Amino acid sequence: MVRKILVAYDTSALSGKAIDEAKIQAKLVENSQLYIVTVVTPGITTNNTAASGNLSMNDAEMIYPKLEKIKKALEASGYTVHIEIITDFSQRNPGVAICDYVEEHAIDMVIVGHRGLSNLKKLFLGSVSGTIVQRAASQVLVIK
Repeated sequence: MVRKILVAYDTSALSGKAIDEAKIQAKLVENSQLYIVTVVTPGITTNNTAASGNLSMNDAEMIYPKLEKIKKALEASGYTVHIEIITDFSQRNPGVAICDYVEEHAIDMVIVGHRGLSNLKKLFLGSVSGTIVQRAASQVLVIK
């Protein structure tokens, strides 16, 4: 049996902690695979990304080398790793794209960081981690 663990990665310190937790979770079940997934949204500017939770195409250019470095380090430690940058043209909450990926790839667990947006920001922007918790068709572990 293969256990698929997805980390929603956005370069934040919390997504780094999520990767650390994924390593722990992967050791619990033999044949675990790690999926490190980032969602980028064309049409938004880098200036808007911190508030919205979305990453721009410019962000993707900076993230890909980081993903490759993470993948190499994890593989050197014996993990099976898949990395992917999803381009979401619909400009929806990135959590929705993560949940679609979870269903398409039969992911068993999602690990996501929670930044703790204020209630006002959540009202207008939504929370990526909240969206994943509500919509994911798998277990979800939220890192704070």
